[in-house]
Amino acid sequence: MESHAKAFGHPIHPMLIVFPLGLLATSLVFDIIYLFTDNGKWSEIAYWLIAAGIIGGLLAAPFGLLDWLAIPNDTRAKRVGLYHGAGNAVILILFAISWLLRRDDPLEPGAWPIILSAVGVGLALITGWLGGELVDRLRVGVDDEAQLNASSSLTAERPPTPGGRARA
Repeated sequence: MESHAKAFGHPIHPMLIVFPLGLLATSLVFDIIYLFTDNGKWSEIAYWLIAAGIIGGLLAAPFGLLDWLAIPNDTRAKRVGLYHGAGNAVILILFAISWLLRRDDPLEPGAWPIILSAVGVGLALITGWLGGELVDRLRVGVDDEAQLNASSSLTAERPPTPGGRARA
């Protein structure tokens, strides 16, 4: 099932999710460094990474929703997509609360913001796996013409049919 939201022949949602995933996970790494060093600069970096990660997640979400809406009802893919999207919404909420709790003093966030971030990263491992299940197992967002010798997504040319003739 091909994605309905594409740029340069590729689905937009998978291109965008790498940023919030990386930013939010890295924020937890910097929080852990803060816990070991007691240097508030690390938690301040985490604060800004969370802000950027939330913005990135909000940018990626509508494209995932567009793809999910195109999945036929009563399919495993629709259910997995629902869990994936709902879980990611919860992750953004957890990190938003973590960010809000840090606002008064990003240099000393306290325990709760870090706990919320850790739970968010743990949940992201699960929703990331669900996203992989959608693409790798259920072929959501995969070009119908995908194969090892497919033409570039930037061309209109389609690979030859099994009979040897090129498709228009």
